[in-house]
Amino acid sequence: MELFFLLGERVVMKKFFKLKENKTNVSTEILAGLTTFFAMAYILFVAPNILGSTGMPTQAIFLATILASVVSTLIMALFANVPYVQAPGLGLATFFAYTVVLQLGFSWQQALALVFLCGLINVTITVTKVRRMIIRSIPEVLQHAFGGGIGIFVAYIGIKNAGFLKFITDQDGIVSINGAAYQSNLTHFKHGISSIVSNGNVTPSLINFNQVAPLLALVGLVLTAFLVIKNVKGAILIGIIMTTILGIPLKVTQLSNISGNSLFESVRKLRTTVGAAFGSQGMGSLFNDPGRMLLAIMTIFAFSLSDIFDTIGTFIGTGKRTGIFSKQDEKEFFNGHGFKSKMDRSLFSDAIGSVVAAIFGTSNVTTFVESSAGISVGGRTGLTSLTAAVMFLLSSLLAPVIAIIPDAATAPALTIVGIMMMGAFKNIDWSNLEDAIPAFFASVFMALCYSISYGIAAGFIFYLAVKLAKRKFSEIQPMLVVCTVLFILNFIVLAVIE
Repeated sequence: MELFFLLGERVVMKKFFKLKENKTNVSTEILAGLTTFFAMAYILFVAPNILGSTGMPTQAIFLATILASVVSTLIMALFANVPYVQAPGLGLATFFAYTVVLQLGFSWQQALALVFLCGLINVTITVTKVRRMIIRSIPEVLQHAFGGGIGIFVAYIGIKNAGFLKFITDQDGIVSINGAAYQSNLTHFKHGISSIVSNGNVTPSLINFNQVAPLLALVGLVLTAFLVIKNVKGAILIGIIMTTILGIPLKVTQLSNISGNSLFESVRKLRTTVGAAFGSQGMGSLFNDPGRMLLAIMTIFAFSLSDIFDTIGTFIGTGKRTGIFSKQDEKEFFNGHGFKSKMDRSLFSDAIGSVVAAIFGTSNVTTFVESSAGISVGGRTGLTSLTAAVMFLLSSLLAPVIAIIPDAATAPALTIVGIMMMGAFKNIDWSNLEDAIPAFFASVFMALCYSISYGIAAGFIFYLAVKLAKRKFSEIQPMLVVCTVLFILNFIVLAVIE
């Protein structure tokens, strides 16, 4: 009888997720979901650390992060049927904590209200097809550049997390410490140093490989590359697991982390953040001060612009190259109505994520670029994201176990995935400077600025500049001009509020 039910479940999954049409199967999708989850599980522990600096209870953030990720990813899985996983974005969480709260002076409750309003804006522009107009306006050369650029970005995350790099800055290069202007005669900080901002005088270099963790990551990278080249099924996930095991005797994999968070305590603290965006300290006070009303609007704009283009870049960079968004789906997206295409449903699922995040009490949810890890091992449908959502839910119980997986184990996976994605560069004519200049800035700025949206901004700006210089006005889409102007305005806003 149990076998009968198992077979029935597999048939239902195959039909619901259209596995045959997408040339995949149950085992591949589950493996892809596990791979994506382990590649991005770090957010469960990094997000509470970042957002906790605002005064929010970290255990509440931990559970809010899980719940927001589960709900938004389930929408992506069941409504859009695509292998993308959503969670609070690292860059957006940093902006939430260090800029919106600690620098601009909004309370964390008000910041959650700003996230909610950002989500409503994103839903509105998705339903009204503004996002469709934006995507239609993106030239093909930039679409290829975004795909390869995301590859550089993902690989850079892997190399950085592996600890292969060190960054050297001299005294003249330090701009601020703990958010305050640096003074060379100030040598003591009462509560320690939480952040240092440096300028272009920072020099990256390779470490001397005399530390255990980077050496483990190097072994993991060689091992994972070997498995991938040999076409071993589940190579990336196997690489993560084997590197984690190798790290135990080297004491890089910290088994002591198994003590972890208490689920009961997290549930109790969650009452502090759920709905806080709508209380008297949140939405109720957000626009009370006329002098700060413009600042609030500009902050919503900055949140929204980054969120929108991060997602568009991820979808274009991974979806078209792998066939997740087929030619037929692309045709339905541009010419159809409602939510007939997977792209329409995916964009809506992403847009609703920030609304969900604000309700639970965490920063903007976005489609994670680490989804490319699961896609690289064959994930093509919502069953991949459903698997990841289930793992996020289980992580509320298994967080201590997940916490032992070191960066040295996931970094090789991200590096290999990034290398795979850089294949999109082959479609760019690098001998033609009209294509090469915007493609270069779009792709390289994604990694160097640690932001997909900033890479897209650089691509738009330089594409527009090149076409204007060549007087090829007919090749410039009006929406591209609008988006470029908005990006420039965003940079001006950030410069003003700095």
